[in-house]
Amino acid sequence: MFLPIGDEPNPRGVPWVTYGLIAANVAVYLLVTLPLNIPVDLNHPALAEYVRVLMDALPQRVSPADLVQQISAYDLVVFDYGFRPVAPSALALLTSMFLHAGFMHLAGNMLFLWIYGDNVEHRLGSGAYLVAYLLTGVTATLFHTAFSLDSALPVVGASGAISGVLGFYFLWFPRNRVRVWVFFFPFIMNVIAMPARIVLGVYLVLQNIFPFLISQGTGGGVAYGAHIGGFLGGLGWAWWSGHRAVVARPPEFRGPTPAPTPRQTPRDVVARLVAEGHLAEAAPAYFRLGSEHTRRMLAPRDSIALGSWLVRHGHHHAALVVYQRHLRDYPVGPMAAEAHLGVGLVQLTELDQPAAAYQHLVEVLEHDPDPETETLARQGLDEIASRQKFRVH
Repeated sequence: MFLPIGDEPNPRGVPWVTYGLIAANVAVYLLVTLPLNIPVDLNHPALAEYVRVLMDALPQRVSPADLVQQISAYDLVVFDYGFRPVAPSALALLTSMFLHAGFMHLAGNMLFLWIYGDNVEHRLGSGAYLVAYLLTGVTATLFHTAFSLDSALPVVGASGAISGVLGFYFLWFPRNRVRVWVFFFPFIMNVIAMPARIVLGVYLVLQNIFPFLISQGTGGGVAYGAHIGGFLGGLGWAWWSGHRAVVARPPEFRGPTPAPTPRQTPRDVVARLVAEGHLAEAAPAYFRLGSEHTRRMLAPRDSIALGSWLVRHGHHHAALVVYQRHLRDYPVGPMAAEAHLGVGLVQLTELDQPAAAYQHLVEVLEHDPDPETETLARQGLDEIASRQKFRVH
């Protein structure tokens, strides 16, 4: 058995939305699930329909009387407020995310949300994180529904929304380390640290895609399609957010796009200004160009020079855009280490994003950096490690 129990590095501060979502799910379990785990009222108006649905879904026929003996009052709450593909409801899209089939279902989901949610919340911001959680949860349910249009069984649980969080994490924090409890009694009982992308890849492929394909989308009681849909939703949102950051025009450098001169395009002008060291003039001209017009416009060394100038003059978001465009244009090769260092240090020292910075500072060491760049990267990694409860390797 492999069970994730924690991750590193993590941001400082309290992830209030993550904790609030955990509290809401636990509250529903304590206030609704447990109290209603009692025999069903035989006069409940939805009982007959629920029994009919179960009779159609069960592979082996059982008598209605035997089924009724096993139905609880909570089962009918799930039938009403879980999402049923044959009877879609906008309200059920939301309420189904906070209902769970039992304690182990709840505990597993909340463990994953507790481990992975704080980094994603810190990166997105609390408001955007809550919206992303709910919307990827809806996406997850609709993705499942696309493969189960004729299903009358309700889908419940936070798994789809949490899979959306995992999609964000997979793209944004691939170099984080996840502490995994490995338990094969009596041979292996140990906690090991594994790269986040491997742990989440196993979750997606082995625990969801393969079972989904084998079950031909039906899931056999587990909504694998919802897990896959939520993960893809989070992955797509994270990619779009990263793309938007690269093409963004920082507020302090927004302005109209200049018309080209007869002999020189704006690209030529900006490239010449940067190459000649006239960075104060080059910076606003650079950002007046669209993102695509800056593609490979600057030589690698000039690109880093512009980013460094922006950092020194307090334009940290603008510097981040320049460094990220450098990595778009020159992902490997000349000055890639310096670009990763620039992104990492801005994220760490100016934006207080240690987990995001960690991805780039580790990357610096894999690009054969010069001694000064390597020293600065290691100092940044030591700063991140000093903030953690567990030592980051």
